Amino acid sequence: MQRLIALLLLACATTLALATPSASLTGEAINTNCPVMKGAIDGKTFVEYDGHSIGFCCPGCDSKFQAWDKSKKDAFVKASLAAQKAANATKALPAPDEPYTLSTCPVSGKKLGSMGEPVAVEADGSQVLLCCEGCKKSFKADTVKFMKTVNEALAAEQKPYYPLDTCVVSGESLTEKGKDIAKDVLIGNRLFRVCCKSCIKELRKEPGKYLAELDAAVLKAQAKDYPLKTCIVRTKSKLGSMGKPTQRVLGNRLVQFCCAGCEPAFEKNPASYLQELDAAWAEARRSAAKATPRDDK
Repeated sequence: MQRLIALLLLACATTLALATPSASLTGEAINTNCPVMKGAIDGKTFVEYDGHSIGFCCPGCDSKFQAWDKSKKDAFVKASLAAQKAANATKALPAPDEPYTLSTCPVSGKKLGSMGEPVAVEADGSQVLLCCEGCKKSFKADTVKFMKTVNEALAAEQKPYYPLDTCVVSGESLTEKGKDIAKDVLIGNRLFRVCCKSCIKELRKEPGKYLAELDAAVLKAQAKDYPLKTCIVRTKSKLGSMGKPTQRVLGNRLVQFCCAGCEPAFEKNPASYLQELDAAWAEARRSAAKATPRDDK
């Protein structure tokens, strides 16, 4: 008799455990909206289903969810996981936000630093450096004009290093009958090249997504023939002498450091260091051209 009572109690406890939200759940639900009432979940009411925590807007909706058939529950879980994955992917891919890499003021044309500490301003989500406070008023009075100057200069600076001959969005060729048909787009001081206006629109929707693809292409194109053997900051430190070099992409150039500790110094004056890197690439290309046999035929 006692054994029968114990078995009945165990069965009741099991039933309650299946119908009641798990006490161990902490609100890490796979959904943000209640599957029943569609409102935001309250952060308190949960049910564990198929290994996932399902959140609800209020007590009562959990039991209604429990009454759904398996196919309906499974469909909700599948949709919630897909939405969660998409949201996490978006969060993991920030838009370009690169420092200003030009060495001159877009307003006066003077070399940055020649008038004291450069003055930083922001336009269209991009950093711009001016030679002095006096140029700030002119820049703000005609931002469109000066940003056109900045973007054209950045595009000219980055284009020789651009790693793709296809549209970063559609994958279509950027040439037609041997002619360059690419449209240059600057976002956060970074050059993207696309094939058409529709792709510009798509690029601006998810710049972080295409930035990741562009960075990967830069690494693939430039890592093997990287022209410096030493750290760009500590020029006496050989790359690899302090462990695996750290690296980043800036202005469509791969930049390598002997260690992470050198990156803050680079960030303070990226234009100066990039000029050294550009000079190294130019020398490497000249040497490669000399070494290539000429076809006199």
